[in-house]
Amino acid sequence: MLDLILQNAPVLRPEGWSDAPLSLHDGRLGGGAGRAVDLAGFEVLPGIVDAHGDGFERHMAPRRGALRERASGVQACAAELAACGITTAALAQFWSWEGGMRGPEFAEEVFAAVTEVAPTVPVDLRLQLRLETHFLDGFAGAEEAIARWGISYVVFNDHLPHQRLAEGRKPPRLTGQALKSGRSPEAHLALMMGLHDRGGEVPEALDLLCSRLQARGVTMGSHDDRTAEGRADWRARGVRVSEFPETVEAALAARAAGEFIVLGAPNVVRGASHAGNVSALELVGLGLCDALASDYHYPAPARAAWRCVELGLLDEVAAWKLVSEGPARLLGLTDRGRIEDGLRADLIIREQDTRRIVATIAGGRVAYMSGDVAGRFIG
Repeated sequence: MLDLILQNAPVLRPEGWSDAPLSLHDGRLGGGAGRAVDLAGFEVLPGIVDAHGDGFERHMAPRRGALRERASGVQACAAELAACGITTAALAQFWSWEGGMRGPEFAEEVFAAVTEVAPTVPVDLRLQLRLETHFLDGFAGAEEAIARWGISYVVFNDHLPHQRLAEGRKPPRLTGQALKSGRSPEAHLALMMGLHDRGGEVPEALDLLCSRLQARGVTMGSHDDRTAEGRADWRARGVRVSEFPETVEAALAARAAGEFIVLGAPNVVRGASHAGNVSALELVGLGLCDALASDYHYPAPARAAWRCVELGLLDEVAAWKLVSEGPARLLGLTDRGRIEDGLRADLIIREQDTRRIVATIAGGRVAYMSGDVAGRFIG
């Protein structure tokens, strides 16, 4: 682990930018009296904590059925995370009736590969299980996997096109989704119809499952909340995180109850939802955001934080909290997310002129370093 004193670079601390030197020792901030490193021209910020991201999929399965090098995929993912300044990442893996890369078999492979690789890389890799609410026959397997792999964060999704199914119409993109699942379009549609028809069983099944997960201490979130009533239903089950609410109404309901609100960083960078829902920028401006997550694009959190500053929605301290301290609190990680003595040495080093991330330190170890800054550390 690095034993250094970083000098001559502004450091983003909880109270704002500081010119005071920053020391690293034994994987923590503060203490020690190591070699001085001159970082003039650069700036130091807390490492990014990503509470929800599925960008790892492109590394795990670059083409359907082409490769099964899962461990190598996780290693490549960890390198990408570090290059994007992410020092802690919750990898969001589906447990779904949709099959393919969202099915239980693939999920088990991901969980096994991440568990194997995580101790060998500086970035702190964690697991999130995304459970489809109507996948009733998969609940027992999901609960077993949560216990076996020590998964501490579960999010509930519902990707069934209920209105179309109720009207007896074929959902859009049926053929493509069926091919990804390995089923014929007819079999895939029949499966969706069967799941939709069992909707009356879902609330009680969720009540029981959430009760058991809550007793286990699992953090739970609901995905794509649309109404205050829907958020209240999840709240009654102990589900205290609202991930990517689709309306101001749902976000306001979560805020009024003191719950965590997670928004998609790509939505902020784009300036709008690609699905036509409420803009994350609007919610940030209303104070309805506790964490910005990478969602499907790992470079997005760092860019989104700066976008909030650029548009005058937040100052730099508040904006960076949305990608560091906020998501760390959501995940129950009190030892990271800000630059204070005694906390984990999770840092990114950024060029002042370009705001390009040139180095990432995770747990006091170099996770990524590129370009001229490397000479400052090696010299």
